Amino acid sequence: MPTGLDWSEWGGLDRAVEMCNNNGACRKFDTEVMCPSFRVTRDERHLTRGRANALRLALSGQLGVEAFTSKEMYETMRLCVGCKACRRECPTGVDMNRMKTEFLDHYHRKHGFSLRERMFAYLPRYAPWVAKFNRLANLRDTLPGVSTLSEKLLGLTAKRVLPQWDALPFCADEATKNLDGSEIVLFADSANIHFEPNILRDGLAVLEAVGRRVIIPKSINGKRNLCCGRTFLSSGLIAEAKREAAQLLESLSPYVERGVPIVGLEPSCIFTIKDELPALLPGAPSKQLAEQIQLLESYLLAEQEAGRLDLPFKSSNGEKILLHGHCHQKAFDAVKSTVKLLESIPGIEVETIPSSCCGMAGSFGYQAEHYETSMAMAELSLLPRIRKATADERIVACGTSCRHQIEHGSGRMVQHPIGVIRQALMARGFNS
Repeated sequence: MPTGLDWSEWGGLDRAVEMCNNNGACRKFDTEVMCPSFRVTRDERHLTRGRANALRLALSGQLGVEAFTSKEMYETMRLCVGCKACRRECPTGVDMNRMKTEFLDHYHRKHGFSLRERMFAYLPRYAPWVAKFNRLANLRDTLPGVSTLSEKLLGLTAKRVLPQWDALPFCADEATKNLDGSEIVLFADSANIHFEPNILRDGLAVLEAVGRRVIIPKSINGKRNLCCGRTFLSSGLIAEAKREAAQLLESLSPYVERGVPIVGLEPSCIFTIKDELPALLPGAPSKQLAEQIQLLESYLLAEQEAGRLDLPFKSSNGEKILLHGHCHQKAFDAVKSTVKLLESIPGIEVETIPSSCCGMAGSFGYQAEHYETSMAMAELSLLPRIRKATADERIVACGTSCRHQIEHGSGRMVQHPIGVIRQALMARGFNS
């Protein structure tokens, strides 16, 4: 069977599915994240092992010739939130997130796409045009009855407020042009550009404050922002994800070849490039980019520990931070860098919330049929701990989806870690 992703690491998709040896580790509740859908349903069908067994039977023909693209298989895969926890926590490294992407690609070729699926998948491409009409786009959650109508027509739950389009999207021209410091590339992701641009501005300000000359890359033709392809992969549009990946490689390869550091602020985007880019476009260029790109917090910590930059923080008066790590950070063991960077601020205490997936998982939590499951995932441990937080404990989360879920479920304001870093630096006079 032709596949859209590269499965040569395992010897083919069927061999990758065979990596599940039924050890049942995904049924445990004392692991870090895996498996959030099973934790809330207690149903073997919605478990890494259950999905792998269903895929194995379908690929071997034991369930019939069209089982792999059947609606029954879609129901089996539907509640997988792509957290990538099984990639790390399963003893044999079953990568169900990648398998779901491959499945959805085949499934949608047969059954087509809904308007909602296309709306989420193509958001990075149409976002610049919608942003010009941000007030109109935000009316969904201000005009009575519109959210209910959107649920009926599009399946967008009326129980949530959608991310609000910012009137002043982040622009590449905001980077200072006349700094003489060493170069660094800041990858500006679509979500933060249009919905939370101040996070990118915080990252830019911190990098310029420590003397870096920041480059905000665009596509090679300069017409639009770069995209990691995450939304296309989540919807099973592998061909479109490959187009984005090719443009990304073409635009960033000159920096990779020169050894310029490349950083970003959204974990799902950074780890899509690190993890899925080589599976989309196999070869040395994609592997080199995957190795070179990293989260901004990881870069700052490494540079600080190597003595190549100084982050002169003002001491905090015993402030406590509750940190929720993004699932993809956990899958790549990258939360500890964020923790260490925050703890380098004198007087800061960081408590990492021992939470599984927040439940939002990109568009998953906005889908009406998944709302209850999404909230059940958040209620496992994340939201109960947030509600116990005192008013002076700061809530911090790296992922866009995570912040929206926490704010929706608790009413608490949530910061990105880089906002905390910038505030600590501003306290010492960095106000760029």
